[in-house]
Amino acid sequence: MCPLKTGDLQRIFIELDKNGDGFVSLEELNWLLERIRVQQSLNDLESLVGKRSLDFTEFLLFWDSISKPEYDMEEADLANAFNVFDLNGDGFISSEELQYVLSRLGLWNENTGKDCKSMICMYDTNFDGLLDFQEFKYMMSHTTQS
Repeated sequence: MCPLKTGDLQRIFIELDKNGDGFVSLEELNWLLERIRVQQSLNDLESLVGKRSLDFTEFLLFWDSISKPEYDMEEADLANAFNVFDLNGDGFISSEELQYVLSRLGLWNENTGKDCKSMICMYDTNFDGLLDFQEFKYMMSHTTQS
């Protein structure tokens, strides 16, 4: 997605925690992964996470573990995730496409959302205002926290 700070991840956690119990279940976590077309069985996800639900601190650790460059997402998984955001199929992700998809996932709204243009600018190495697949791959392998 984009470099996510602790506040961003907290909003995602709250959105995922559908029953409001302060934990994200593997089913709730898998729902998000499926939305970005990362296919994991619940058994594989449980093996990765080590338990059936995560509190916010554990969710941060999980996100950090899958966001590091050494987490080697399959090229096909990255391509699928890229295609989720590339709505018009032109090979680029625009700020409008990013905002639309994040809104549909319940992860962005006008009151709490960041400017999607500035999110894209952070990884737009050729300064065309769009993310190509290589820029997207780089973005997916990095995260910042504050």
